[in-house]
Amino acid sequence: MKRLSNTTIGIICIITSAFFFALMAVFVRLAGDIFFMQKAFFRNIVAFLIALIGILSDAKLHGKQALLIPKGAVIFLLLRSFIGSIGVFGNFYAIDRLVLSDASILNKMAPFFAIVFSIVLMKEKIRPIPLIAIITAFLGSMLIVKPSFDFSKTLPSFVGFLGGMGAGFAYACVRKLSYLKCPAKIVVLIFSLTSSLLCVPYMITNFNPMTVSQTIFLCCAGICAAAAQFSITAAYFHAPAREISIYDYSQIIFSTIMGLVFFGQLPDVLSFTGYLIIISMAALNFIYNKKIHEKQHSTMN
Repeated sequence: MKRLSNTTIGIICIITSAFFFALMAVFVRLAGDIFFMQKAFFRNIVAFLIALIGILSDAKLHGKQALLIPKGAVIFLLLRSFIGSIGVFGNFYAIDRLVLSDASILNKMAPFFAIVFSIVLMKEKIRPIPLIAIITAFLGSMLIVKPSFDFSKTLPSFVGFLGGMGAGFAYACVRKLSYLKCPAKIVVLIFSLTSSLLCVPYMITNFNPMTVSQTIFLCCAGICAAAAQFSITAAYFHAPAREISIYDYSQIIFSTIMGLVFFGQLPDVLSFTGYLIIISMAALNFIYNKKIHEKQHSTMN
């Protein structure tokens, strides 16, 4: 039997991640009328426990080496954790108030913001084509946000957009941490712990009693989030972003189908147009980066 290539494994892993992120959103929504901070706590504490078990297993096999944090990584771990938490909170707020596919696509603005923030964090230069893609994707996102003077209608979309921005900054930090050789499990552990701790003040003062079904739904959301995080980590371990990142947008397909099946949701024409623009710009950026890499590789040879 022919062995799958690393790129094929990476594609399978990233589509798996997209599926679990979409399913996580379904469970978050099914949990019902619970404040988003409480939902985020369950999402993060489950991921924390899974990452902790993985790190303790590594420490048992490889000793204290598995627990070492590289020099210079602490500041980026903290930035990734705090601002990444804002990304999670924004996404959960949007999930409860928007069509699932709208909340997903606004969160998928993250790769574009990751490019912008990488310029700041790693002094990377941005080429004209990615810059055009970022500006056009931003304009496309406005078709989903639909800014208006009715702030109550605009707020959920705007918060979801900020969630995508926070996630983009977090991705840029993860990129920096990968250069510093910081173990992925450490990144997941500290992020999940920080996000959980940020929810604790609310949990102490405003905890909403939950039914058994709500508790099960939120635990399932946490398991799905952990599965998605580890799947996407495995994806980028097997293949570079330029070869597989576009497949992450399969989450929009999963979210649209699940939103229709579970909640009878169907995005409007403006939202569909926004999806098309953002995904097209992601495809443009994907193709452009792949061609640049191939050109550089051929020049080196």
